[in-house]
Amino acid sequence: MNLRIAITIYLSFFLIHNSFSQTGSVKGRVTELITNNPIPFANVFLTNSTFSAVTDTNGYYSINGIPAGIYNITCSFIGYNNQSRFEIQVSTVKASIVDFIMEENRTTLNEVQIFVSPFNKTEESPLSLKTIGSAEIYRNPGGNRDISKVIQTLPGVGSTVSFRNDIIVRGGAPNENRFYIDGIEVPNINHFATQGSSGGPVGLINVNFIREVDFYSGAFPANRGNAVSSIMEFKQINGNEEKLSGTAMLGSSDLGITLEGPINKNSNFIFSARRSYLQFLFKALGLPFLPTYNDVQLKQTIKFKNNSKLTIIGLGAIDDFELNEDANDGITDNKTIEKNNYILGYLPVNKQWNYTIGANYVNFSKHGFTTLVLSRNHLNNKASKFLNNTNLSSDKILDYSSAEIENKFRVENTFFKDTWKLNYGLGYENATYTTSTFRKIEFNGLPVTEDYSSKLPMNKMTLFIQVGNKFLNERLIASAGIRTDFNDYSDNMKNPLNQISPRMSLSYSLTEKLFLNFNSGRYFQLPAYTVLGYRNNLNELTNKNNNVKYIQCDHIISGLEFNPTATSKITVEGFYKKYKNYPFLIKDSISLANLGGDFGVIGNEPANSTSEGQSYGIEFFAQQKLSSSYYGIVSYTFFRSEFRDKNGNYRPSSWDNRHILNITVGKKIKNNWEAGLKFRLLGGAPYTAYNVPLSAQKEIWDITNQGVFDWNRLNEERYPLSHALDIRIDKKWFYKKASINIYLDIQNIYNFQTEGQPFLNVEKDSAGNSITDPDNSSAYKTYLIENKNGNILPSIGVMVEF
Repeated sequence: MNLRIAITIYLSFFLIHNSFSQTGSVKGRVTELITNNPIPFANVFLTNSTFSAVTDTNGYYSINGIPAGIYNITCSFIGYNNQSRFEIQVSTVKASIVDFIMEENRTTLNEVQIFVSPFNKTEESPLSLKTIGSAEIYRNPGGNRDISKVIQTLPGVGSTVSFRNDIIVRGGAPNENRFYIDGIEVPNINHFATQGSSGGPVGLINVNFIREVDFYSGAFPANRGNAVSSIMEFKQINGNEEKLSGTAMLGSSDLGITLEGPINKNSNFIFSARRSYLQFLFKALGLPFLPTYNDVQLKQTIKFKNNSKLTIIGLGAIDDFELNEDANDGITDNKTIEKNNYILGYLPVNKQWNYTIGANYVNFSKHGFTTLVLSRNHLNNKASKFLNNTNLSSDKILDYSSAEIENKFRVENTFFKDTWKLNYGLGYENATYTTSTFRKIEFNGLPVTEDYSSKLPMNKMTLFIQVGNKFLNERLIASAGIRTDFNDYSDNMKNPLNQISPRMSLSYSLTEKLFLNFNSGRYFQLPAYTVLGYRNNLNELTNKNNNVKYIQCDHIISGLEFNPTATSKITVEGFYKKYKNYPFLIKDSISLANLGGDFGVIGNEPANSTSEGQSYGIEFFAQQKLSSSYYGIVSYTFFRSEFRDKNGNYRPSSWDNRHILNITVGKKIKNNWEAGLKFRLLGGAPYTAYNVPLSAQKEIWDITNQGVFDWNRLNEERYPLSHALDIRIDKKWFYKKASINIYLDIQNIYNFQTEGQPFLNVEKDSAGNSITDPDNSSAYKTYLIENKNGNILPSIGVMVEF
């Protein structure tokens, strides 16, 4: 039975027992920002409709009899700024829960502004802040429900041309980003993460949990640190408070289930589990590697009688990456066989697992609220590689295991007085990094064996304060903050004065719809544990002796924001980032800022803090939220990203794409159809050519099985420009006890072939033995394998809500 017939029968069953005229409801509570007290008699209404409700004395509201579909919802109350929630899915299966936290307009009544921007904007971050709702993640063409791929449509966000989820913000490396879920830091949001960096091929976070995501590409608030390029705040929904419900998902690469419901009248939960079957598809296609991933996610919300609340989250993953040594069985194409053999020659077997658990407690008072956050995260990473994949101990090239464990505590208080807002707090973290490393590498043209174990305990502290106020009848909004991070790794890092991190933001309302915004700040980030915990064969902390410091980055950002309507936004921003004290890798004589867009481990080698760089550019962004039936985003960035080489000269960094263009448009069609397309254009990034004579040396090739880069020619080459068009079509059916969403997503619909750096390989005879260069008996005979990628990738998925 083919898929079309199966879907037809399945839908026909529901048509017999249900009708299309089912309706749903929207429920929620309206509370006050400072005290969390309920706001009675507030107006809640669906935009451009007659559906509305008024909150009761406890702040609750309910709007019933709404035809299933997508709606924008607004809450208003005299003396408070209006709030809107965009693209809320109303379903027949369960009530859509939409809570509003209202902020008092602290000017006099006759000075209340009529227009309030519906887009997130704070005193601390009046610019470089974009918010993405769950509906935008769901329907993003080519996004496959993966938040990292959706973030790449925003201005200033680049990516690698491979199938990874690296987030490259305003020319910064992938390791310069930090992630928070409901205020709790999560070190990694991807499967098969690169240790010492971030990113991976598949996202870890279940979009069913997400209400919205705040993405900061600058203007970081003082209570968020250890990042120099971006911060992402994931805000999750609460579980269903009325009954047990769920969603089953069958996609092109995995299947999963989400369950949610009440625990008691004051507590609810949401839980999900997912399992991939991508490994079976890869094996059937004859690919040389077989990835398998599993993940679970949990959230529990508890409300207390004293007007406080507790949020508990959990997130975990188990990832296995195995080699498919039978990849060439049945394959006759010589180019495919050569490419498969090359990949099998250098890829290690990798096993990785990680988890984060945490609790966020918020206690409200008359003039503000106090937040307590406690969490623990653990990453375990293992990799091994043998010559010719023999698994013989005498042929061992790599045997690596490592763990990163962090226990974190943060307390902060947010206080309001008239038009003033004050946030201050402190944090403590106990961390342990361990590794056992055996590897054979090339160093200064010679084969070298590293064999060491390392254990690095660390204690970290954070202090921060930020104050903001509104002046000139709220036409001018100003905020200033300061932060310091310090730890006991070294004398330099122990001194909090060495990491003083000031920042300032200004926003002036030229008209009620046009704003002039500015931010300047100095931010610090601790180098990766792979750098800090590296030891030589004498068991010395090499990089501690080299006086490695915190990475420093100074930002200056300015721009204009225009809100033509309540559902549209246009911004233009210019930015400049100046890097200092970046780890400079002594072995290769390059900045660590050029690495992180590939699998494996980076930073575990001798380094010092002498690297400097800069990134600067201009961004354009236009967004139309769903208002009637259309929505869309257009973003364009022109920028330069440069770091100094070993001679002190600026060279383009590995992320210097220069041009990034994204166009995403979509339309809601009658009878719950929806269609969208996404076009992405990425300028060619620089890359470094191979040192072919060195790579061909037998003693070098036998331990690397791939080309060795010629760092004297750092990023002198450049990939050609790449582009792709993705489309997506969704169809929804709503029934009394279930809803169904079937989608067709086609990536790279015109089959554009991206051109990567050619693979350097050695010639082999019919028995698989490497052929000696007839002109050099100590070297193998080499050649290049064309590296082009790009296929039409259609996928179909089914989501059933029950």
